[in-house]
Amino acid sequence: MTKVRFRTVILDVDSTLSRIEGIEWLARKRGPDVFARINDVTERAMRGELEFDGVYAARLDVVRPTREEIAQLGQAYIDNIAPGAAEAVSKLKEAGVRVLIVSGGLREPVMHLAAHLGIPAEDVHAVGINFDEKGEYAGYEIDHPCSRQFGKRTVISALELEPPSLLVGDGMTDAEVKPVVDAFAAFTGAVRREKILALADFEITAFSQLFDHITA
Repeated sequence: MTKVRFRTVILDVDSTLSRIEGIEWLARKRGPDVFARINDVTERAMRGELEFDGVYAARLDVVRPTREEIAQLGQAYIDNIAPGAAEAVSKLKEAGVRVLIVSGGLREPVMHLAAHLGIPAEDVHAVGINFDEKGEYAGYEIDHPCSRQFGKRTVISALELEPPSLLVGDGMTDAEVKPVVDAFAAFTGAVRREKILALADFEITAFSQLFDHITA
């Protein structure tokens, strides 16, 4: 692929900007059996073997994260930020590139990571979560497109972003966006999925490699 100067770069969070999967990080707090179940379902969904819609609700119904745990996840995203990610975002922004986050993750922790990276709230798209007065889990934003199959494509299409655009992500929900962006980069620094690689325009294992393929 010839180097392109993209005007818009869209980033995934779980296993991309941050090396962890948020739902799996939360599941570990429920013990090894719950973690194993969530890990298996998540991986199958990210390989495109399961419909994302049902998986999303099922995982949250099992884990039922509290408000305190969600706050902790926000810091965990930062503690596990992908090497070179902050520097890459800074370089892109300095070059006048619009950098957005479109994630199937939960909004509050994703926003915490976005603030750390200097990405404004209006350029962050993720799924809201609800709590009761005691801070216990009370459901999620079921109407948010990113909680459903092809949801990222829906969000990005509606934004009418300046081309050319690049999406960087690790799973099938990212690869599904290809029809509405100019290029898709598979990030394999956290997990490598051959099916996703086959759909990508190029691969990066670290964010420092991004500029081997694009011009800032």
